[in-house]
Amino acid sequence: MLAAIQRFLATDRFAMVGVSHAPAEFSRALWREFRSRDYDVVPVNPAAAEIDGQRCYARVQDIAPPVEAALLMTPASVTPEVVRDCAAAGIKLIWMYRAGGAGAVSEEAASFCAAHGIAVIPGECPFMFLEHAGWIHRAHGFVRRITGRYPS
Repeated sequence: MLAAIQRFLATDRFAMVGVSHAPAEFSRALWREFRSRDYDVVPVNPAAAEIDGQRCYARVQDIAPPVEAALLMTPASVTPEVVRDCAAAGIKLIWMYRAGGAGAVSEEAASFCAAHGIAVIPGECPFMFLEHAGWIHRAHGFVRRITGRYPS
């Protein structure tokens, strides 16, 4: 999984599905962090017309030009539908966000990805893998390493 994470983070342009229109939400903090690192993050949320002044798309299939990867910040209950949309859009790398609880991770969606040749990162918080992230994220990664739960 670590190779897929590194591949995802090497992608300059990707969709962030489920980024909140509410500025104080966690997904917006992650959105801002990626943008501050010069990633071209394309927002996808059917309930928002724009995020921080950038056009927001209702579905990944609407993104032009298309993206090759997607970070899902969706509830697990809608992840299977979003993954099918990603497949229809030609996306070949999907990160299902999770920090606590189920996050966006769905076994049904992960199985769909495996059956359709889509690489999937089923969980994890991207903050933990970004260089020079805040101390709390580095501490989270450290704890995961010493407990043997860090991705290999």
